[in-house]
Amino acid sequence: MLIASLARAVSLMLGLLLAWPTLADEPPASSLAAETVINGCRIAPRTQCPGANLRHADLKAANLAGANLAGADLRRADLRMANLTGANLDGGDLTGARLNRGYLAGASLKNARLVAADFELARLMRADFSGADLTAANLEAARAAYAVFHNTQLLAANLQETKFNGANFWNARMEHCVIRYAIFPEAFFEGCQGCPHDW
Repeated sequence: MLIASLARAVSLMLGLLLAWPTLADEPPASSLAAETVINGCRIAPRTQCPGANLRHADLKAANLAGANLAGADLRRADLRMANLTGANLDGGDLTGARLNRGYLAGASLKNARLVAADFELARLMRADFSGADLTAANLEAARAAYAVFHNTQLLAANLQETKFNGANFWNARMEHCVIRYAIFPEAFFEGCQGCPHDW
């Protein structure tokens, strides 16, 4: 009887664990008005706003999929649960930005300044962080499968419980980071300083 109860409990827990990621992988519908414009930048999918001033902007749950925000000022912007799938944020300044539970799959953040940015529980699959500065950033429990971190600064970052399946850390610097419970299956660490080569 005890074994049957344990088996049912384990089965229920496995079902919940397997269902949770699929339910959470869909970006939420945008809570912004259909024609929201901030400092001349139309907040919409595939918008063209390179260099836009979106500092401190409230973009919570905004749909910016495929947007061109290269070089944009997004310091301390609220991008929680925003859909930035495939967006171009190259060279942007996202210092202190809140991207918790954001969707950045396939996004390009090359040479972006992401100091103290919060990516907790974000979806970062196949995102490109080449040359980015993630000093003191929070990536706790993020999904970063196949993400690219070429020449990326990950200094004093919180990487706890992050899933880096197949991620590429070529010539990255990962020093003084919290990596407890992070996983790195099939990750590429060549030339990386401070990476857990013995993982």
